[in-house]
Amino acid sequence: MNARSFARYSLAGIRLVNGVAALLAPQVVARRLGADGTQPALSYVLRMFGVRTVFIGAELLLLQDPARIARALRVGTVVHASDALSAVAAGRCGMLAPRAAATATAISTVNVALTLVAGWPRRGTG
Repeated sequence: MNARSFARYSLAGIRLVNGVAALLAPQVVARRLGADGTQPALSYVLRMFGVRTVFIGAELLLLQDPARIARALRVGTVVHASDALSAVAAGRCGMLAPRAAATATAISTVNVALTLVAGWPRRGTG
């Protein structure tokens, strides 16, 4: 397996694990972020995040067309970069505890890196 494929499938796995966790156990995810997991609104938002994340993870596993995969990776770069920036902002404003903000930022930054590696052009294709 080459680096691009490894990055693509790793990213899909991270997305699926985080998405399923947020979808099925939003209270647990909320507590890991340092929030009160009993707030119904937070559970709702985390479930929305979970659905989004499961779909974009499954997309990377199911797509076969290289052009569609490349598009999904470009969109993923923007999605994960905005997630990372949101985590930084939430940490700076005190909306997330420093450790939770750092963890969320790190996860999203790794995801950005994986989208970039997975989308590297093939050698000889200019």
